[in-house]
Formats: sequence, structure tokens, C-alpha cells
Amino acid sequence: MLRVFMVPVHRIGFILAAMLLVNSFVGSLAIAQQDEAAVLNDRAGVLYRAGKFADAEPLYKQPLAIREKTLDPDDPNLATSLNNLAELYRVQGRYADAEPLYKRALAIYEKVRGPDNPNVATLLNNLALLYTRRGHYADAEPLYKRSLAIREKVLGPDHPNVASALNNLAGFYRSQGRDTEPLSKRALAIYEKALGPDNPDVATALGALASLYNTQGRYAEAEPLSKRAPAIREKALGPDPMSPKRATT
Repeated sequence: MLRVFMVPVHRIGFILAAMLLVNSFVGSLAIAQQDEAAVLNDRAGVLYRAGKFADAEPLYKQPLAIREKTLDPDDPNLATSLNNLAELYRVQGRYADAEPLYKRALAIYEKVRGPDNPNVATLLNNLALLYTRRGHYADAEPLYKRSLAIREKVLGPDHPNVASALNNLAGFYRSQGRDTEPLSKRALAIYEKALGPDNPDVATALGALASLYNTQGRYAEAEPLSKRAPAIREKALGPDPMSPKRATT
């Protein structure tokens, strides 16, 4: 014979209240953990930018560990932590450590955001830089090109991030002795149009083009660019304290 046990109404209310309390506590704990991860990541970024890589490493690893434990394996915040630690390893020349982190972060972004997301373009560029440093040029080139194509498609052909991608591809070609003039001139034109003629990014593009012309022996074309670039930097950022002092009367 089947027996039915009735739970008093007041006990049902108590059980539901207890479940809500537990869920609330778990939710609050998860939020606190993500806040902690964000703070640690910011502190690591400050140390990274200051060149204090040994101090930055444990602070990048801690938020990664928190996010590995508390987030879904395809969460974009986890991809951010993976990319940050990979960048730290790359600038230290720890390429074997960096590569699997980049690849995992890229796979997360492609799955969650789609193949044409700007974050995907950034990861492709970072991985391409890694391959370039390792001399894996055949692996690097298609990643540079795909990063550029994504930015052109998503942001439009005249966006400053497209100019950055053009510069990255140009730098890659320059390291192999290949012609970069069309890429460098297009990047310069984009920066001037989007940011104005006196932006520091314009100065950087001018310097790259001047360096190319000097390498090719086109000194007359290089000279005005070489003069304009430092003038822009001085106007935007102030005099370079390391530059020679000019005579005054």
C-alpha cells in the first residue's frame, strides 16, 4: 500500500526560505570572486605596463584560477585572463608557455562571439606576433591577414584599428625584406583622416614610412617625413627630454 507523507505548510515555507538563502549566498560569493579577479587583473596590468613582469605573473595567474573554477569553460572573461597571461609570457620570450593560452582564448572567442568579432581579430594578431618571434612565418602571415580582414569587415576600411592591423602586417613583411609601401601609406592615410594630422599615431606611421624610404635609398622622400614625425610628437606630448637641446639666443 502506497503511503503519502504530508509535509506541513509551515515547513515547506521554511525549506523554500532556506533554499533561497543558500542560492543568495552562493550568488553573492560568485560576484565577490569575480570582483576579486577583476581587481587582481587590474593590479597585474599596472605591473605589466611598468615592466615588472615577475611581480605581474602571480597576479595574472590568480584571476585565471578563480575564473577557471567559477566560470563556464567558454566564458569570455576566462578568455581575457588567458590572453593576459599569454601576453606576459610572450614579451618575456616564453613562447611555448604563451601559445596554448592564446589558442584556448581564441577558441573561446570564436565559439562565443563568432569568427568575425574584434576580439577574435586581436587574438589572431597576438598569436601572429608570437609565431613571428618564433620564426614561424608561414603560420603568422594568414593570421595577420585574417585579423585585418575581420577589422575591415566589422569596423569599416577607415577605422584606426584597421590602420593598426595594416601596420602589423607591414612590420611582418618588413622583417622579411618585402615591400610594405602600399600598406604603410594606407595606414598613414587612415590615421590622418580618422585622428587628425597631429596625432601621435600619425607620427608613428610617418616614421615607419620614412624608415622604409631610407632603407630603399629614397632619402629625398624620407627627409620631410622624418622631420614631420618628431614635430608632431613634440606638439602632442611635449619636448623629448632625451633629444639634443636647441640653441637659444
